[in-house]
Amino acid sequence: MKVEFAPLSVPLQRRLQTASVVQWVFSFLGLAQCCIAAFIALFFTRFWLVSALYAAWWFIDREKPSKGGRRIHTIRNSIVWRYMRDYFPITLVKTVELDPRQNYLMGFHPHGVLAAGAFLNFCTEASGFSTLFPGITPHLMMLSLWFRVPFFRDYLMSGGLVPSDKESASYVLQRPEGGNVLAIIVGGAQEALDARPGSCTLMLKNRKGFVRLAIENGTALVPIFSFGENDLFEQVKNPKGSWLRQIQHRLQQIMGISLPLFHARGIFQYTFGLVPYRRPICTVVGKPIPVQKKHRPSKEEVDQVHQKYLNELCKLFEEHKAKYNIPEDRHLEFI
Repeated sequence: MKVEFAPLSVPLQRRLQTASVVQWVFSFLGLAQCCIAAFIALFFTRFWLVSALYAAWWFIDREKPSKGGRRIHTIRNSIVWRYMRDYFPITLVKTVELDPRQNYLMGFHPHGVLAAGAFLNFCTEASGFSTLFPGITPHLMMLSLWFRVPFFRDYLMSGGLVPSDKESASYVLQRPEGGNVLAIIVGGAQEALDARPGSCTLMLKNRKGFVRLAIENGTALVPIFSFGENDLFEQVKNPKGSWLRQIQHRLQQIMGISLPLFHARGIFQYTFGLVPYRRPICTVVGKPIPVQKKHRPSKEEVDQVHQKYLNELCKLFEEHKAKYNIPEDRHLEFI
């Protein structure tokens, strides 16, 4: 006998979608600090052995993040991420087939405030990455600092996140069996400071390390543009040269992370809060740019491939912008 469950009501679905997004936002804003506090606090309780054993495991397992991490498919396939997908909603679009026998380096643009599209598309299966690109395993790079946080490092690895250093990147791109994708949010923390609705400014003009990495490994470059990524939050005005921008830049130099002052809607009201707006995100994956492998590429060779990448990214943006309500006179700007 087959048991059928009644579909959830629309109001309940929307509450679950909002709850999933709140969980995601605050997990990245506060979960790391909570993990540190819990790790230290346990030493002063009768459960001190938990932290002691974890510390021993942490030491033994210290190289794992740089060796491709440890993904947990149960977490990647959690229903929570599907509710998060439907909140905005977020869609992943494939423009060409990718050969699962090859490895790829994908450049993700723009960063946005919290990189919602990058996280959901590459660290979960909510948008159907494995269905769209069968035989390919995605990895997303994240600031190495976060992998030094106890417990939190395991949460990051479970989704396929790896540290943003050359050792981690090379391990993924040099896998001989192929079928691996390394996604890099090229603009990084600095680009997040310019993330605001309608912005098409990318921190890419002098970002060439990812191109050199692709050449050294002979890995094809794949441009990605995530339409709507910058529309999720408002940000306090921080023009270059302002006191706020100078403070943010200084903090970024010290800590390695930027601190954009953003706001959007609240949990129970739409006036003010830290919950992102319900605005669609459509992440479009472009076609691969073949790269000739060379151990030590010259500056001219890197510049040539970098310019080709910029041209393909602009072409991808121009071909798809009309579908996502981008004005005809708006174009990408590289700084």
